[in-house]
Amino acid sequence: MTYFDNFLKANQAYVGLHGDLHLPIKPKTKVAIVTCMDSRLHVAPALGLALGDAHILRNAGGRVTEDMIRSLVISQQQMGTREIVVLHHTDCGAQTFENEPFRQYLKKELGVDVGDRDFLPFQDVEESVREDMEILKASPLIPEDVKISGAVYDVNTGLISEVK
Repeated sequence: MTYFDNFLKANQAYVGLHGDLHLPIKPKTKVAIVTCMDSRLHVAPALGLALGDAHILRNAGGRVTEDMIRSLVISQQQMGTREIVVLHHTDCGAQTFENEPFRQYLKKELGVDVGDRDFLPFQDVEESVREDMEILKASPLIPEDVKISGAVYDVNTGLISEVK
């Protein structure tokens, strides 16, 4: 049995709890959260969010990329969000490597030359939040009146600390 089979079985129990909610397509809080794909970061309960409350956008490192901006533009312009929270976390996998050695590893392991692709590693988690907030503020696709905040989630305690 695969994990997917387990997921399908678990979903049958979830359907009974979910009910027929008919939630609106637009998020209730008008907030989009940019965060990491790390499985230790359970965003909704950590922030007190219920189903339908916010858009939660995830990628490796929770970094603001062109695709993340694409999703935020849709979130804002089509779904009405007016606030963005950049939420990175401690002990992130993006802190465990550097671009050039990783590129060489990929070439050796996969036989693929990824050129100068930036995998967006970082060392300082608070600084990575600040960098991503600045990218958002500088983007012509993010209106100036959109509130942008940042924070770091501690994977050991669950505590979220604001980054200024």
